Amino acid sequence: MNQPERNSNPEREMSDSLSFSVTDEEAAIITKIARRAVAMDREINGRLARKLLDWRMDFTATHASGRPLRLIDLLNADDFNFAHDAFGIERFLDRSTGQLTGFFAPRFSVRVKAAAA
Repeated sequence: MNQPERNSNPEREMSDSLSFSVTDEEAAIITKIARRAVAMDREINGRLARKLLDWRMDFTATHASGRPLRLIDLLNADDFNFAHDAFGIERFLDRSTGQLTGFFAPRFSVRVKAAAA
């Protein structure tokens, strides 16, 4: 069975369509981020916490099709800033497009270089 081609460009541009295409290395980091999000979610919401797969899909969709994330920085963030990005992505992710709505911008997204005037 053929594997889908994975995007190896860590500074990928924003996309208009939903994608879950990430490198194996990115997927491994996203899983660690999702595990941290699950632990924080369980601490706050108990039995109502979201599942690991839900968190992985949200972070992957955001990174691959909405707004590329600085994954290592997010993984190593303090709890306050990690919670801002994790729960912001949960709340503002349009799961049909991978785009973030409501003008939400993760603190650990890839910085976009200003266009030359």
